[in-house]
Amino acid sequence: MAMQDNATGMATAAVNGNGVLRQAMIFGLQFAMAAWLYAFLEVDGIFWLLMLLAIPVVGFVVAQRRPALERKTYALFETSPRFSIAIAAILLLGLPFVLADNTYAIHLLIVGLLYSVLALALNFQLGSANLPNFATGASYGIGAYASALLAIHFGINFWLTLPIAAAVAAVFGLLIGIPCMRTRESYLALVTISFAVIVHQLLNNLSWTGGSNGLPGIPTPSLLGHSFNDPINVFGFVLPAQANFYYLSLLTVVLSIVIARRIHHSRVGLAWNALRADSLAASCQGINVMWYKVLAFVVDSFMAAVAGAIYAFYVSYIAPDNFTFFVSVMIMAMVIVGGMDNIFGVIVGAMLLTMLPEKFRAFADFQLLFFGAAVITMLILRPKGLFPKRLRAYPEGGQ
Repeated sequence: MAMQDNATGMATAAVNGNGVLRQAMIFGLQFAMAAWLYAFLEVDGIFWLLMLLAIPVVGFVVAQRRPALERKTYALFETSPRFSIAIAAILLLGLPFVLADNTYAIHLLIVGLLYSVLALALNFQLGSANLPNFATGASYGIGAYASALLAIHFGINFWLTLPIAAAVAAVFGLLIGIPCMRTRESYLALVTISFAVIVHQLLNNLSWTGGSNGLPGIPTPSLLGHSFNDPINVFGFVLPAQANFYYLSLLTVVLSIVIARRIHHSRVGLAWNALRADSLAASCQGINVMWYKVLAFVVDSFMAAVAGAIYAFYVSYIAPDNFTFFVSVMIMAMVIVGGMDNIFGVIVGAMLLTMLPEKFRAFADFQLLFFGAAVITMLILRPKGLFPKRLRAYPEGGQ
């Protein structure tokens, strides 16, 4: 009996020891990623930036050559999901504290988070349903202008303009989605390109949108009496005013991830994946192809508009040049580079392609060339993106 108790105790200790080791490895990997992001935001020299970029490049090359190592890394995080989320939350919430003296770095993070929302929105179409949409930038602009006009001309509170702007953009998504159902593949892409160009031209020429002069004087939002123009005081530690929008953008990304995960594992996500595989076969199985395609347009427009509204109130001035066709191309590149139908990959792609052009502003004239080269290089070296989509896992017995 004593020997059995000793054996049980040793087995329990081994399991606990393995659990502690796994958590230590998870913490080490996440801390290393946060440290790399901090260094990348702080460093300015081209040489050191290239050296920092070489680290993830080597990592992805190793992962490409050693698929087993990549699978083990995924499995490591899946064993302790709550611990991984907790560590990630602590690191993300603490970033403004270590970057308090670098407001430009916080600005880059805010823009990267907003583009992450845009990339997640497009991922529903491009990644889940294989519907190319070059009008996400237009929905982004509709949300920004709708919220700004409501606040400037009608004095509506920022928190009320968010859902209204999202609803307006969703209606536009419905209107563009219905005629798009009569087209496929490259013709569908051309229709969305036309819509994006039309929206930009309207914003640039209509007098009530401010025309080419844009909309200045967008009021600053406030929450419970705290203006977003004021710094945040946390136990005597003062964070710059940009931290208000950083935490708002971070919360928006978290909500977008929750929505994306729930949709991905729902019947809607399954239907979109069926459309991606073969729309004709999906139709034969009883899936309403037109409804689910239009729904993808509506969801994309709704989420993009939320990001647009936050951006408008963050910068307090918007112009048509903020929402050109190039924005849609950039969002498309983020999804492809990060990994289509992979939530984490899409966010990584958005953050990378937001920060890289800013850190290499000396080559700003070649920005479009950079995005094209990034997509082509990714399609050649890692065609499924930095983080490829993963096969769905179903519980045993179909439960």
